[in-house]
Amino acid sequence: MEMRRFGRTDLEVSRLTFGCGAVGGLMVKGEAADQDRAVAWARDNGINFFDTAASYGNGASETNLGRALAGNIDGIVVSSKAGIAADEMDDIAGAVARSIDASLARLKLDHVDLFQLHNTLGQRDKVAPERGILDADIVLGEVVPAFEKLRDAGKTRYLGFTAKGDADDLHALVDSGAFDSAQIFYNLLVPSAGETIPEGYPCDDFCDLLAAAERNGVGSIGVRVLAGGALSGSEERHPLGSPNVAPIGSDTDYTTDVQRGLAFQSLVDDGIAESLPELAVRYAISHPTLSTVEIGIANLDQVQHAAAAVEKGPLPSDALARIRDIQSSFVAAN
Repeated sequence: MEMRRFGRTDLEVSRLTFGCGAVGGLMVKGEAADQDRAVAWARDNGINFFDTAASYGNGASETNLGRALAGNIDGIVVSSKAGIAADEMDDIAGAVARSIDASLARLKLDHVDLFQLHNTLGQRDKVAPERGILDADIVLGEVVPAFEKLRDAGKTRYLGFTAKGDADDLHALVDSGAFDSAQIFYNLLVPSAGETIPEGYPCDDFCDLLAAAERNGVGSIGVRVLAGGALSGSEERHPLGSPNVAPIGSDTDYTTDVQRGLAFQSLVDDGIAESLPELAVRYAISHPTLSTVEIGIANLDQVQHAAAAVEKGPLPSDALARIRDIQSSFVAAN
C-alpha cells in the first residue's frame, strides 16, 4: 500500500483509510470476531490509518476499535472526533475535554494521533441536528484554544476538522494555520473540492478546497468517496450499515444520487474499472493532492476490494475526461 506524508505533519499515512463509522457499520454493529479480522487484515496489508468518532454508535466504534487494536499502535495512526452539541455551546472547552477523555477511555489509549472537530460550519447539521452551529470565528476563538490544550497535555498530536458546511468558513479554517488536517468531501457526484464546477451543478461548491489544503500544508482525508453508498449503483443497504443515509455535499437525495451514479456505468462496461465502487475509489485517488481516501466498511470483503482498487492506481486521463463529460450532463438535468 502506497504511503503519503500527511500535510505538514510527520505522519505517513496509507492511501486508504479504514473508516469506522456507522454508514459502513462494521465497527458499530458487527460481530467482534469480524471486526478483529478486518482490522488485522488491514494492518497486515499496509493500511495504517483508522478513523473513528465518539458519535459512531454512541461510542461503540471507539470501544470496538480499541479492543481490535489491543493497545498495539506501533506504526498505526488513530483519529477520533468530537461534535459539540447545541446545549454545550456555553462550555465548549469543557465539552471538548470531556469528549476526548471519554474517547481515550473507550479506545484504551493515552492519546490519539489526530483529534477532529465534527460539527458542520455555518448551518444546521442535517445528519446530526443536535450539534451546535459554529462558524469560523467561534472555532478559531473558542474551539482551537480548547483543542490546543489537549495537544499540550499530550492527548492528541495533531488537530483537524470535518470540512462540512459554508465554504467561506471552511477555507478560513484551512487558511488559518490552526489545523493540521481536514476531512474533505470529494466523489464522482461532488467534485467541487477538486475542481471548478459549472454554474447550476447540483452539489455544494467547496471552491477547490483541496488546492487550499495543499497550499497550507493541511493533510486531506477524502470522505464520502462512495457518496454514502450511492456509488455502489444500488439503493440496497448492507444490514450493518445505516439504513438511511443523508447525502453530504450533494444537493439531491440518496435515490437521485444512486441514479446519477449509474450514469458512470459505461466506464465499467468498457473495462476501465471492474465495478462502480472501484471506479469511485480510483477517481478519488486520481486527485494528485489528496493524502488519503476513507472508505466506510461493512465487512472484510469491502476492505479488500477497496484496497485492490487503490492498488490499481489513478484512472487514465481519457477516463477522467469521460467522467467530466458525464458530470456536465448533471447540470442540464438539474
